[in-house]
Amino acid sequence: MSFSDLFDNEFKNRNKSHFSAIVRVALSDGELTPEEKEFLDKLAIRLEISQAEYEEILENPSKYPINPPVLYTQRLERLYDLSRMVYADHVLGPKQKQILTRFSLGLGFTPSNVEHIVNKALSLLVLNVDLDTFMYEMQHMNK
Repeated sequence: MSFSDLFDNEFKNRNKSHFSAIVRVALSDGELTPEEKEFLDKLAIRLEISQAEYEEILENPSKYPINPPVLYTQRLERLYDLSRMVYADHVLGPKQKQILTRFSLGLGFTPSNVEHIVNKALSLLVLNVDLDTFMYEMQHMNK
């Protein structure tokens, strides 16, 4: 196996892990809404998830562990995707917020400020901001 094959495999596993985490959020209320399904379909394409992998992950989303990114900006990008999934049906229940908090901790955000981070992320999603605005606001929320 070549070095590039190892890199490609690690990249693919990270994408599956990220997609799996988002599927868990989507299924947290027991059903998959049309908005959530549409978001998952688009995200699967972006993350290069095959149809077979998509179906496998939908069937058993706990199969892949959360792989927290090292870089803060990558964690924010994943938080953005997860937050969008939580808010995809425009209903924010306590269970969805709780799951987003758990995944945020899994992404490497510290317990002391995770509630503040989750609240800020969800408030930005209510405003329907894009990724660039989300990244800027999250990086400058304490200023």
